[in-house]
Amino acid sequence: MQLNKSDIERSLKRKGFIERQSDHKVFLYKTMDGVETSIMTHMSHGSRKSVEDHLINAMAKQCRLKKSEFVDLVKCPIDREKYEAFLKERELL
Repeated sequence: MQLNKSDIERSLKRKGFIERQSDHKVFLYKTMDGVETSIMTHMSHGSRKSVEDHLINAMAKQCRLKKSEFVDLVKCPIDREKYEAFLKERELL
């Protein structure tokens, strides 16, 4: 499986992640109440337009989701409220 890099970036930003630049793009999750959390994921600056399966797995783990949930987060069946509910249910917020 592969996901489009720009789709991932756009979706993360819509779901409450804020972008920080370093040697990689870093996306930090900010709750709906505006609280910055320790939940983050990284994305390479590389020229590839798609993200490979093993990196999707890593990003899902960083976002504290199963791979299928992360794919749903990117493709939009999981909105920001549902993502935050997952995090609260798993006692991560």
